[in-house]
Amino acid sequence: MSGEAAGGREAAGNRALGLLRQSGVAVRGALSRRDGRATAAVAGLGYLLVYLVGLGHLGVGPSGLELSVVADPLTRALQLRGPFQWEPVALAVVGPVELLVSPLNIALGTLLGLLVGLNLAVSLVAYRGPAACKLGPGAGAAAGLPGILSGFACCGPTILIVLGLQASATVLTLFQWLLPLTVLALVGTLLWVGRKVEA
Repeated sequence: MSGEAAGGREAAGNRALGLLRQSGVAVRGALSRRDGRATAAVAGLGYLLVYLVGLGHLGVGPSGLELSVVADPLTRALQLRGPFQWEPVALAVVGPVELLVSPLNIALGTLLGLLVGLNLAVSLVAYRGPAACKLGPGAGAAAGLPGILSGFACCGPTILIVLGLQASATVLTLFQWLLPLTVLALVGTLLWVGRKVEA
C-alpha cells in the first residue's frame, strides 16, 4: 500500500515537472520574439507604476532632490500597515517625482508585474504567431483574462480616486485581498497554457 502511495506521489511529481517545463517552453517562445519582449516589459513596468500609484507611494509634488531614510529601516520595512501593505522606509524625491520606498511593496508589485507581463506576452504571441509557443489562438486569448482581472484588482482603488468616487474601507480592503488570488490566477494560467503546448 505504501509502495502504491509512493508511486502515486512520484507520478504526480513527474506530471508537475512536465507541466512546468511545458509552461517554460511557452514563455521562452513568447520572449524569443521582439513583440513578446516589448509586451512583457511595457505591461510589467506599467503595472508596477500603477500599483505604486494605487498605494499612494508614487506621485508628484514640489520639485526637488532629496533622500530621507527612517531611523530603523529593517524593522520598519517589516511592519504591516494593512493586508499585503508594508510601511515605507525612505522618501526619494527626484524633480517633481516622489517615491515612498517600501521594499516589500515594490517586490510584490514587481512580482505581479512580471506575471502580468508574461501572461500578456504569451497571449499576444499565441494570437499572432502560435507556432512560436506551440499553442493555439484559444490558449492565447485565455491567457489574457487573468491579466485583465489582476489589473482590475490592482488598479481599482486608483480608478475610483481618479474618477472622484467614494469607496468604503470594505471595498478597498477587498481589492487588497484580491492580490493573492490574482497571483494564483496568473500562475495557474501559465500552467494551463503549458498543458496546451505540444510535446
